[in-house]
Amino acid sequence: MAITAELNAMRLAIALSGLGVGSTSPNPPVGCVILDTRGEVVGTGFHRRKGEAHAEALALAAAGERATGGTALVTLEPCNHQGLTPPCHQSLIDAGIVRVVIAVLDPTSRGEGGAARLREAGISVEVGVLTDEAQLVLRPWLRALETRRPHVVWARHVGREETIVPDELLALSGLTSGVDAILRADGSVYEAVPGSHGPGAFSIPEHPKGADATSVLASLFDGGTRSVVLHGGTRLAGPFLDAGQVDEVFAFLASDDAVTGSGLAPAAPGFRLREVRRLPGAVLLVAVPELN
Repeated sequence: MAITAELNAMRLAIALSGLGVGSTSPNPPVGCVILDTRGEVVGTGFHRRKGEAHAEALALAAAGERATGGTALVTLEPCNHQGLTPPCHQSLIDAGIVRVVIAVLDPTSRGEGGAARLREAGISVEVGVLTDEAQLVLRPWLRALETRRPHVVWARHVGREETIVPDELLALSGLTSGVDAILRADGSVYEAVPGSHGPGAFSIPEHPKGADATSVLASLFDGGTRSVVLHGGTRLAGPFLDAGQVDEVFAFLASDDAVTGSGLAPAAPGFRLREVRRLPGAVLLVAVPELN
């Protein structure tokens, strides 16, 4: 069972993993912390983008020789295959790590997972530590793998259905920095934060005219997109709502609006409020499907 120092370190790893949200796709945002033999933090890392070092490699590099005999806390199971970077389970073994604590198992593991390989090497492995907390960061990526489509957020105005939410409000909400792509009402698709994923990380196809919501999302997923914002009114979001393919609604109510009547609904039928947040000049209402 994880001790207090390990729980604290895992929460630090979860916080670090959040720094990769919106730039790692199609890879997951992962954080890692290395504790030395006394339980002190000696190395930290998070995955920044595809093709660059994974969280474990960065944390081990920071720890250096202090990793020997230590513990690695990682939000997602260390990878077990050679890709653009070496397999992380082997890096942990080579560094002399004696214990690995994992929050979430990796559904993309090829053959035996990294956890099994670590155990075969005689390393103590504990899985399922602070899983729910780690999934606060990993859930959109995990959900995208399960559904084979990106996590979909609709950004809309409350009471002004076809008025586009200003880019500055999207930025203030943190939405644009936390997703891969934005789909506008005119059908154009672009990287939410230009250059954040690095060259060639994924392809973003144009929204084909006449294509249904399912095929648009499938095309985006195949290109590497794991999260997308629908930046428009009901004309844009309607087909995605009808198909049950909207996972969150970010509804903005400007403080200088005198909005009355039925236009105040923050989302579509079947959604419930999860969060209300004050922004400069507006209130943000975050809604999710009632079944979530």
